Amino acid sequence: MSENKYNRREFMKITGAAAAVMGLAAAGCSDKETRSRGGTMDLPTGEMTYRTAKNGDKISLLGFGMMRLPTTDNRSARETDGEIDQEMVNSLIDEALKYGVNYFDTSPAYCKGKSEASLGIALKRHPRDKYFIATKLSNFAESTWSREESMKIYENSFKELQVDVIDYMLLHGIGMGEDGMKVFNARYIDNGMLDFLLEERKKGKIRNLGFSYHGDIAVFDHALAMDVDWDFVQIQLNYVDWKHAKEVNERNTNAEYLYAELEKRNIPAIIMEPLLGGRLARLENRRALNKLKAADPEATPAIWAMRYAGSPNGVLTVLSGMTFREHLRENLRTYSPLKTLSKQELDLLEDVAQTMLSYKTIPCNTCQYCMPCPYGLDIPSIFVHYNKCVNEEKYITEQTDDKYVQARREFLIGYDRSVPRLRQADHCIGCNQCSPHCPQRIDIPEEMRKIDRFVEMLKRNDGKLNS
Repeated sequence: MSENKYNRREFMKITGAAAAVMGLAAAGCSDKETRSRGGTMDLPTGEMTYRTAKNGDKISLLGFGMMRLPTTDNRSARETDGEIDQEMVNSLIDEALKYGVNYFDTSPAYCKGKSEASLGIALKRHPRDKYFIATKLSNFAESTWSREESMKIYENSFKELQVDVIDYMLLHGIGMGEDGMKVFNARYIDNGMLDFLLEERKKGKIRNLGFSYHGDIAVFDHALAMDVDWDFVQIQLNYVDWKHAKEVNERNTNAEYLYAELEKRNIPAIIMEPLLGGRLARLENRRALNKLKAADPEATPAIWAMRYAGSPNGVLTVLSGMTFREHLRENLRTYSPLKTLSKQELDLLEDVAQTMLSYKTIPCNTCQYCMPCPYGLDIPSIFVHYNKCVNEEKYITEQTDDKYVQARREFLIGYDRSVPRLRQADHCIGCNQCSPHCPQRIDIPEEMRKIDRFVEMLKRNDGKLNS
């Protein structure tokens, strides 16, 4: 700790985080792999891998995603209403800049609307030419589709970020919604906002213009076919989604296709969800984890996944939401410099992906876009617990199975510990206000019914699932 002198408040947060991890371990949810390398020893300086944008910007391969900022209650602002810990945000950004990170990605929608302001405060303390800011026109709500309301969102980003120029501006999450093309046109075309943003790029208020994509592939293809010189495009890419996104959810699109379409147009790719909402960092599937440990006992699952996301030459930067200092430091080591994956390692990760897919989990990335539920359900936590039990082979429906008694006990006890009873699946009424907002296009009410049926079966202890 000689390189960073922690004050008492920060020391308490670090030790508090460690205590939280111990609590998870006691519940059988060890996160040791993602939090074991937080020390300052051997942090590399001057070795960050950089990629070149279309306009010549030298961008750090590791990008800092501002979706999961730390809070004063030592959690992520993605999962709590706690106040953002600005002191910790400042400290994390200082360290990121020191070790070569220069790309910071935010949105008016992140951290319940507080992410841009927090990033603006942290970066204002540094010379403007030392970093690149990316934000988004996040006019998701139908009430913001008018030109007037969309302009308010756009103009407010400059105010919150305390800048005169935005380096990278994105149309946020095109393809989302029940009718992706209709929503895309309403948000950006019919109101003239795309034309406006193109003019802003000409004036220099925006230096680079792109979009992030989720959902309807027709919208992705349409956007690329438009007479627009996109500077970059943000896609979801990881070693599961590369070939198997459609296996996880038939309405998703394999990253292999998305990346290839960008590559042939010479459009740099910015990567989101390299850890698949943390699932590739936790890697609760023990069979998959053992394959990685056998290949490299020292590498964490997160290191494998981050190396995968950064290996394609057309990737400009890989975004990681680094709530805790341990996350930042592990990622710094991974990308300073990046050791690209060999053919043998790529084959290994494909084998790991297939192993994971043999366990029928729900493709939730805990992004929280489905929240808040009007009836109080904690949708992400329900899915996290369910997926954990599936991966640990504790989703057992037959009483004749030798593991049934223990698995039943662990599922029910763990469920009550993970999700307050008033927020569990049995309170879902099927209003479906959540599914249209899900980037993974999960039929959330149907999954809630399935989980509730399973829980009721376990409570009856009759080993029979109702249809």
